[in-house]
Amino acid sequence: MNPSITAAEIARLAGVGRAAVSNWRKRYADFPAPVGGTSASPEFDLTEVEKWLRGQGKLPELTTADRLWRRVAAASETATAGLAAVGELLIARQRDQRCLTPDPHLKPLLPDVNALADELGPQAAFDELWQRFSAPGPGRPFATPDDLADLMIGLADVPGGTVLDPAAGSGAVLRAAVRAGCTEAYGQELDEDLARLAGLWLALRDVPGEVSAGDSLRADAFAGRTVDAVVCHPPFGVTNWGHEELGYDPRWEYGLPPRTEPELAWVQHALSHLRPDGRAVLLMPPTAARRRAGRRIRADLLRRGALRAVIALPSGVAAPHAVPLHLWVLRRPAADAPAPARALLIDAADGKLAELSARVLAAWHSFTSEPDGEVEEIGFARAVPVIELLDEDVDLTPARRQPAATAERTGEHLVRTRERLAAIVCELPALMPHVAPTPDGTAAAPAISISDLARTGALQLIGPLRPTVGTAEAPAGSSDLPVLTARDVVEGAAPSPRSERPPGQAIAVAPGDVLVPMVARRLTARVITTEKALLGANIYLLRPNPAALDPWFLAGQLRNSANEKQASSLSGALRFDVRRALVRRLPLDEQRAHGEAFQRLDAFESAMRQAASLGAELVQLTADGLAQGAVRPDGKTQ
Repeated sequence: MNPSITAAEIARLAGVGRAAVSNWRKRYADFPAPVGGTSASPEFDLTEVEKWLRGQGKLPELTTADRLWRRVAAASETATAGLAAVGELLIARQRDQRCLTPDPHLKPLLPDVNALADELGPQAAFDELWQRFSAPGPGRPFATPDDLADLMIGLADVPGGTVLDPAAGSGAVLRAAVRAGCTEAYGQELDEDLARLAGLWLALRDVPGEVSAGDSLRADAFAGRTVDAVVCHPPFGVTNWGHEELGYDPRWEYGLPPRTEPELAWVQHALSHLRPDGRAVLLMPPTAARRRAGRRIRADLLRRGALRAVIALPSGVAAPHAVPLHLWVLRRPAADAPAPARALLIDAADGKLAELSARVLAAWHSFTSEPDGEVEEIGFARAVPVIELLDEDVDLTPARRQPAATAERTGEHLVRTRERLAAIVCELPALMPHVAPTPDGTAAAPAISISDLARTGALQLIGPLRPTVGTAEAPAGSSDLPVLTARDVVEGAAPSPRSERPPGQAIAVAPGDVLVPMVARRLTARVITTEKALLGANIYLLRPNPAALDPWFLAGQLRNSANEKQASSLSGALRFDVRRALVRRLPLDEQRAHGEAFQRLDAFESAMRQAASLGAELVQLTADGLAQGAVRPDGKTQ
């Protein structure tokens, strides 16, 4: 029996909207008939649909991994169960256990499974499918993002140690621990299929350890086991966590967590699995730092030296994305160790996590390396005396405990910001490109698509590359290069630190390359000038032949409004296929003239972006300074 597919999935398969599929069913008598489902939501035979689309020239060329993943997702009750079943086939193959009987629904897919394993090897084949599974979409589990998992593992200091994640999900934190060099990895996850996935990933890499299915609080699979680090993204707000039946549990050393404080149950569960001086890092909702119901447990954690740091993160780093989450860093105090006098509070809520991670780790290492743990960075980090935190509320929100800037510093900062803004504004007229209307009657130059330019050798089209969970093998001499991510390209920012791992096929960008993100709010093209970096995931790289195409001309042609419509997905998603974009055919000398104008326009746009940012900063600094008495009106009107 072949897998079936819905109309919505056919639309995604062909890269069109659902209305187009409905149209095909009406217009083409040979369109495959439904084989199941309902009249409102029919299902079609996947093999027949693919055959029809291919015959009509409507099926894009797919890699083996893409084709297999679409068939796996269609053939399985859930994508999670399907990937787990394929993963078991791959690990059996890796161990030469070819007699394994597959799930009957996946039997028709065995040729594609074997082809992908032959092409990449079982481990890399699983990783390729994993990337498609972990891409955001309806019904997909929210995994802890890699950059956040890496920060958590960095705070836990796991190299050479054993790690436990008692709420493992699909294994993002455990994968980060393996990348960092842990020796054993253990996990527990309520969802049985997700637990299978996480365990398969470890098994394919021969990492000692296991991932068990079950409820960590009610049925701890590792009771009595201690490890060097517990790192965890627990579920938030689950008040039915076992408060009644676990009332006398020995894990509650710091007090029985109220029913409304499930996160404090996870904190004490993590501490119970640590060896003396072992560390725990938990992702927490910000309310856990201030709710009155949890203040007694927070106070005891501080008094006894178990809670060492609370770190406020930017919004959007993990689900729930609208909430600025916190990290709690804890340790299991040794029996004879005196309680520390200070706890570290870091307010890293403003900015991008990729840029803030190194600064957070530096503040943490400074705090732990000093005997008295004295750290003070105005507006960012402060080592707060524990006695100061033990007030009536025991509110550990980092922003409320940061040192205030002095009036002198506020005034100096304001003046510097105003001077920088004035300098940029003065430069704007000189940066604007000089253009004139084209004379009436001038014939429009013919246009050619990017795919045709690539076919004729005018440019080389690379990517977009898929993300990877493993470590990529970078080109020779590029092991220390940062990675240009899609967000960096859109925001015109510097390449991200190497914590943003390159995709499996690491490619160094070169001057003259044009980068176009596949997913963005608007079509963006960036010309590489002097940046030394690796190409990030989900970015098209266009490498023009300098004898045929000027890179600045190409970038300017790509970013126009007509191409934004031409290259965007017909389904309405903010996804672009740059191969559809059109470029005017002009002689090289005219291209260069246009390219110079586009380059000036790019510099003008960058200056406008800086002016907007500095203007907002100046407004806030002035308002804060006037309100707090740090500055005063000087009587001047201009």
